[in-house]
Amino acid sequence: MAQKPRELTPWVSPLHSWGYELRELRTLRGLSLRALAKQAVLDHAHLGRFERAERMASRDQAAQLDVVLGANGMLLRLWERIGDEHDHVANPPAHVANALNKLAFPDQQQAVSPEDDTDTVVVPCRTPEGIRFVPVPRRAVLASGLVGLAAASLPAPAFAAPYSPVGSSTPAPVEHFAQVRRVLIQTDNLMGPRTVLPAITQKLGELTGLRRRARGKDADRLLELETRFEELAGWLAQDIGDQRAAYAHTARALDDSHITGDMELTAYILGRKAQLAADLGHRSDALGLATAARRTAPAGSRLEVIAVMHQAHGHSLLGEKLEALRGYDEALLLLDRADQDSVWGSWLDSAYIHTARARSLADLGDHNQAVAGFRDALEALPAGYRRDRGVYLARAARSHAGVGDVEQAAAVGLEAVQIAAETGSARIIDQLGLLDVTLTATSSATGVREFRSALDRILYHPAQ
Repeated sequence: MAQKPRELTPWVSPLHSWGYELRELRTLRGLSLRALAKQAVLDHAHLGRFERAERMASRDQAAQLDVVLGANGMLLRLWERIGDEHDHVANPPAHVANALNKLAFPDQQQAVSPEDDTDTVVVPCRTPEGIRFVPVPRRAVLASGLVGLAAASLPAPAFAAPYSPVGSSTPAPVEHFAQVRRVLIQTDNLMGPRTVLPAITQKLGELTGLRRRARGKDADRLLELETRFEELAGWLAQDIGDQRAAYAHTARALDDSHITGDMELTAYILGRKAQLAADLGHRSDALGLATAARRTAPAGSRLEVIAVMHQAHGHSLLGEKLEALRGYDEALLLLDRADQDSVWGSWLDSAYIHTARARSLADLGDHNQAVAGFRDALEALPAGYRRDRGVYLARAARSHAGVGDVEQAAAVGLEAVQIAAETGSARIIDQLGLLDVTLTATSSATGVREFRSALDRILYHPAQ
C-alpha cells in the first residue's frame, strides 16, 4: 500500500519535501545530525542545510543517506523529483519549521541554530480546516504552555540509559530488550505515548547496531525483537498523530517479519497496517490488507479473529453493512473456538468485538445502536484502561450527536477531553475534532461552548 505524502503546508517544494523526509527518518532512527553525518561520511553542517532545504544533496549523497537510514530507495526517489534546482538555493522558501515558528511568533526574530530548527514535534493544531496534526518547533510548543505535547522530542537518553554488556549480572541483549519492551508498554499505559516514544526510538537504534554485529541465531532473535519494537513504535507514533512515522515503522516491521519467517508476526502486522489504512481513510486498502492478514493467519488462531474484525470494519467503511455485521458475527463464533493459549491477541474477548462493532455501526450511520454498544463497552472496560476509555467516550459522544442529543454529546465529549489532556492520544483528539465540527454546526448551547473551550486548551494555536 503506497501512502501519498501528506502536504503539511502549501509552500512545500520537492526540495523541502526531501529535507522533511530526511529529518523524519533521522529522528525515527534516534540519530543526531552529527551521528548521521558520521555514519554517512558527510559534514554535519551540510546535512543540516539539506534538511532545511538550503542546499541540494548530490545523487551520491542522497543514495548514501538512503542506505544508512534504511529508506529502501525512498530518499533517492524523492531526490529525483526535485528536478533542476541548483545545488545552492538562492532565497529559498521558508522551511516548514521556520514558517510555523513565524506563524506562532510573528513579532519574535530570534536566531535559530540548525539543531534547534530541526527539533520539531507533531502536535494537534486548531486550523481553519479543523484540527490537524502538524510538525511544530518544540520551543514554540513549550512557549505556548503545552509542555506535555513537546515530550516526544525530548532527548531519548533522558528516558533510558543505553544497554551495556559490562558485568556478569548484565542480562543478554535479547533478554534485556525484551524486558525493556515490556516496561515501556506498561509506561505507555500509565504516562502516554509521548513519554515513551523517544525511548523506543533510542532502543531501536541500539538494537539495529547489535543485530548488525551479531551472527547466526543471535542475529535472528535480535531481528525478531527489533521487528516487535518497530511495530510498537508504529502504534505509539499513530497515537501521537504522526501518521508518517506510524506508516514508516509499520512498513519496516512488515518487511522484517518476512525476513524472520514468522508468519504469525506477519499476520499481526498486516492487521496493524489494515487498521492504520482505515484510520488514514484508505478504505479499499484497509479491506485488502485485512483480507491478506486473514489469509496469512493460522486457522483457528486469535490472529484469524483479529483479521476478521479488520475485514468487518473495512466493509463498514465501504458502506457494506450486511457484510460488516456478518463479519462481526463470524468473529464471535471464531473466538469461541480459538486457541486460548496463544500469545497473540490475549486481550481479545467478546466485549472487545462488540465495541469494534459499535464503531462500525457509527461509521454506517446507525447511531442508536452505536450509543448502546459504547455504553456497554464503557461499563465493561477495566479501570486501568484510561486511554481506551477516552477513545470510547469520544466515539460515544459522536453517536450521541448523531441522534441529535447535543447536550449529552457535549457532556460526554468534555469527559473525553480530560482524558485526552492526560494522555495526548491522537485517537481521542481525532474523534473530538470531528465532534467539534458537528456540535459547532448544530448548536451554541452552554454545554457545547464548555466542550469547545476545554478542547481548545489542549490544542496548539498558530497565530493567524
